[in-house]
Amino acid sequence: MHKQAREAFNNSFTENGYNEFVDSLNSAFPGQLDFRVAETPVFVPRELTEKIRQASDEIIATLLSPDFRKKTDRAVPSNQHVPGENAHTSFLAIDYAICRNTNGELVPQLIELQGFPSIFGYQAFLSESFKKFFNVPQNFGYLFGASFYNEYVAKLKALILGDELPENVILLEIFPEKQKTRIDFAVTGQMLGIEPVCYTKLIREGRQLFYEKDGRKIQVKRIYNRLIFDDLFTYPDLQTSYHFTDEVDVQWVGHPNWFFRISKFAMPFLKGEFVPETHFLSEYNGIFPADLENFVLKPLFSFAGSGVQLHLTKPDLEAIGDPENYILQRKVVYEPVIQAPDGLVKCEIRMMYGWPDNAEKPELLISLSRLSRGEMIGVRYNKDFTWVGGSASFFEH
Repeated sequence: MHKQAREAFNNSFTENGYNEFVDSLNSAFPGQLDFRVAETPVFVPRELTEKIRQASDEIIATLLSPDFRKKTDRAVPSNQHVPGENAHTSFLAIDYAICRNTNGELVPQLIELQGFPSIFGYQAFLSESFKKFFNVPQNFGYLFGASFYNEYVAKLKALILGDELPENVILLEIFPEKQKTRIDFAVTGQMLGIEPVCYTKLIREGRQLFYEKDGRKIQVKRIYNRLIFDDLFTYPDLQTSYHFTDEVDVQWVGHPNWFFRISKFAMPFLKGEFVPETHFLSEYNGIFPADLENFVLKPLFSFAGSGVQLHLTKPDLEAIGDPENYILQRKVVYEPVIQAPDGLVKCEIRMMYGWPDNAEKPELLISLSRLSRGEMIGVRYNKDFTWVGGSASFFEH
């Protein structure tokens, strides 16, 4: 997107250099990298950065409104409500498509948002690796609120560990060794000294939780939650000592209820220049937009792109029996903005925030980017392409 930075990067790019870069990721964490890493980072010009920051500030203002929690009570399924919810989410991720407006300017358009942690560990590791293997201009950086990697790690440590010892804090997942994001668990473990622990391995004794390590039973006092509890329903026969709706004496970093509150469910409450028109399907009362080809249908309670319908007809919508559980969102048109050697590539940027319990508002820490040539952003839509996949963003100072 930044013309000079892009030209300089492309002119110096070699396939051998890229292969060495990916090999270094695999060598550092053998067997953990399970998704494609793009050949290039994204270089974000200052003007676009300012628009992204403005868009995020407007969204956060809505999340801070006194009635937001009441508006989103319905978002938390009654059978998945977890006790001990804190006053606000510990994490916030806001996804933007990079588009072009009628004036020809690059602008962000909100795609989704989530009150759930993203790959905070891996993303810093990846960004540092890009800097080691490629020429990233001095006037571009990947961190916000921190000047150096170690300062970023200190912020993440304070947020996730709180006042607890690392061994009393766990990263919670279901079968973490099978997850596509497991490289982030490994990086985070190395960075913070915490263990990824499978939900099935937790031991409940009264109101206390424990896990076993090296023959020792260790109390869990704080949970860095990476488990989307919807995933548990894919394992209906699990036999566990602990059930996530149990009352237990733990602190949550990334409380599960906020995953539902700050999600697609929140999008109809957001308005602004950088937010596409979005309504609950039930609001239409059967009178749908005439230009349905310009809308996308998203189920509220499915994730990772599951159930999204890009090509709609009126009968499709009329056949939905629970329209209150769907949103209809105006499509955004991704502008192919990343110049690859063989054409242009679309881009999405996720801004990633931490929000300590005692802080008034979330703090922007880092970002990630995803490059795509397919109809949708995501691995399944970009098989057999190059210059696509997960990447880092460097922002012009």
